[in-house]
Amino acid sequence: MRSPSFPSWGPPPPLQLLLLLLPWPVWTQVPAAAASWATPGALDCPEACVCAPGGQANCSGRALPAVPGGLNWRVRVLLLNHNRVYALPPGAFADAGALLRLDLRENGLRWVHARAFWGLGALEQLDLSANQLEALLPGTFAPLRALRALSLAENRLARLEPAALGALPLLRALSLQDNDLPALASGLLAGLPNLNTLRLRGNPWTCGCALRPLCAWLRGHPRHAPGEPSGARTGRAGRYPHNRLTQRPCPAEAETLLCVSPGRLTLSPLTAFPEAAFSHCARPLAARDLAVVYALGPVSFLASLAACLALGSAFTACGARHRRRHRAAARRQQRKQPDPGPRTASPAATASQA
Repeated sequence: MRSPSFPSWGPPPPLQLLLLLLPWPVWTQVPAAAASWATPGALDCPEACVCAPGGQANCSGRALPAVPGGLNWRVRVLLLNHNRVYALPPGAFADAGALLRLDLRENGLRWVHARAFWGLGALEQLDLSANQLEALLPGTFAPLRALRALSLAENRLARLEPAALGALPLLRALSLQDNDLPALASGLLAGLPNLNTLRLRGNPWTCGCALRPLCAWLRGHPRHAPGEPSGARTGRAGRYPHNRLTQRPCPAEAETLLCVSPGRLTLSPLTAFPEAAFSHCARPLAARDLAVVYALGPVSFLASLAACLALGSAFTACGARHRRRHRAAARRQQRKQPDPGPRTASPAATASQA
């Protein structure tokens, strides 16, 4: 029996020998698995999306009214930009717990449930820009403990509460430009210890005491060179180098932030306000001071109530004593008056009787 022959120009390549030795089902299933992540509606790929072998699900520009079904742990990047997702219900991405990047730009998004991002503990980048968000509920971003870049640009936010962001210890880039923010709430930046990129342009900043935390943050964070990626030192955040969330601002960006003085209609750069400019502003109470106030409140109330009762009792006692003295004086005066005795008849009356 003759052995299989190979081309005469050399020995058979080792890779071809290995493929011939492998069982047929093993090396024929690899292209099928890759194909399942390259066609819409295939197995393990979200509905109406085109998937790539690296874990990216591209659902952009498909006029989707809601988050597509079929999300799973194989999805690492979910592109949902340019759709019609107007609201995010609770647990909208609960089945995609391994998601690292989520893009929700330009959806007309108006409402986000406080538990919409539950289950996304590994998420590192979230883009909610170019939507119609006016407010965010407390605890909205609390589950995103690994978040490193967040964009809320080009929305309608007039106020951003610290409870909405919560404590994000790894957040390095926050984009808030082109909103309706007159100031940042006190304590908002305190829960972001690693924040070094803050985009704020395009907001109607109002000069006043409310800008004190923001001005202090700008003074304490020196500006960086333009174009340097924010993940250059950490490595993980720079996984998507072309994402606009990971670029540092221009060095002159802080100087271009202006606030309007109420009643004067004058513009002033935020960096021109030293700490001494806020000396007239009341400092917020520390936690210890708040505890003292809360403890003294009920005590002072009870003390004032007891004082009122004591004063009322004293006035009542004084009034009763005064009335007793008045009655006693009246009785003594009646005793001192003489008895008029029997009356004598007049002479004219006596003559008439005779």
